[in-house]
Amino acid sequence: MRIRPVSMVLTFCLAMTGCVVVPRPARVAPPPAVIVARPPPAMRVEVVPPPPSETPEMYVWQPGHWRWGGNNYEWYPGRYELRPSRGAVWIPAEWVARGGRWVFRPGHWTYR
Repeated sequence: MRIRPVSMVLTFCLAMTGCVVVPRPARVAPPPAVIVARPPPAMRVEVVPPPPSETPEMYVWQPGHWRWGGNNYEWYPGRYELRPSRGAVWIPAEWVARGGRWVFRPGHWTYR
């Protein structure tokens, strides 16, 4: 029995339709801890503008925060970010006192 090349290709394609290779997301190393000897300045009061879209539920206000610049604290103003998915909740950045020093915890998304 002679198999035609077209039927071989078709058979191969049909066999492969059930095979799906999903790449794993790359692991990202967490940023190095930022530890500072002196406390951050008081938070600044920000006026939150309206969201930048007709679909405001898709945007989340990320409040401003202080970051350590190597010698001094630097203010990063708040901004709107597009929500990555419906259940995504923004956890703001914060400075936490530990053992007489201040540790920065960056803001991040979490899911309900």
